[in-house]
Amino acid sequence: RILHSMRYTITQFHTDFPDDDACLNTVFENRYGDIEFCPKCAAETKFYRVTGRKCYACMHCGHQLHPLAQTIFHKSETSLKLWFYAIYLFSVSKNGVSAKELQRHLGVTYKTAHRMARQIRLLMQQDTDMLTGVIEADETYIGGTRKKYQQIHSQYDNKTAVVGIVEKNGRAKAFTTKHPDATVTIPYLKANIAEGSTLHTDESGIYSRVKRDFTHELINHSKYEYVRAGVTTNTIEGFWGQLKRSLDGTYHSVSPKYLQSYVNEFVFRYNLRGVVVYPVLLELASKRV
Repeated sequence: RILHSMRYTITQFHTDFPDDDACLNTVFENRYGDIEFCPKCAAETKFYRVTGRKCYACMHCGHQLHPLAQTIFHKSETSLKLWFYAIYLFSVSKNGVSAKELQRHLGVTYKTAHRMARQIRLLMQQDTDMLTGVIEADETYIGGTRKKYQQIHSQYDNKTAVVGIVEKNGRAKAFTTKHPDATVTIPYLKANIAEGSTLHTDESGIYSRVKRDFTHELINHSKYEYVRAGVTTNTIEGFWGQLKRSLDGTYHSVSPKYLQSYVNEFVFRYNLRGVVVYPVLLELASKRV
């Protein structure tokens, strides 16, 4: 029902989803499609909404389908329209949506807003598709503040590393790790980059053995080299910049325990740039989690 134009406005949202019933119908359609046969009695049938309940029943045997079961909406007392609006906010935001912002928009408690945000991020898991072509790889470090009188042995102490890969003008992937060394990074690269691809990195020793599996070209940042004959890591550096600005500006501080879910969120948004994200999230929200 949602038009796949380059924008999906708040006016369109209220037109498409005026109430909870419209939202429930959308979840049912996304989950079961144009179901023609009852899974219980096998008769050709139609399913009708059960009055006063969030389920649909077969016109012949009365078998019920519960479209919200095992989705992010399961057993939630928050109205579906508020859920749909929260998903809409995530879909149109470039820098993410904090629980406090959801609380203000939805008029729910902070506890409810925090749970909703966490559940919506579950929809943004990274896929298992391999990246191909020319790939940039790099690592960055997130968080970690020095406490008063605490001895810091390295500038990276108390920080969480994020290793990322990105296709030139294409998709990205990233994962968090405490120790971004070759024993962790190289298996990740091999599992997520197709054979025959070309890998661009900086001079970090983490990538010293990747030439066994990929065509490896590097630039030397320590010598102020940032682009050489088309070899660069500027794309992945741009992704890191957006990730850090968003984490600092929107969330301020993210626990290492939950950092991967936030990284997933920004990888998801990056990979769908130029696409109307809202219908994609609604379809994912209608599936089991």
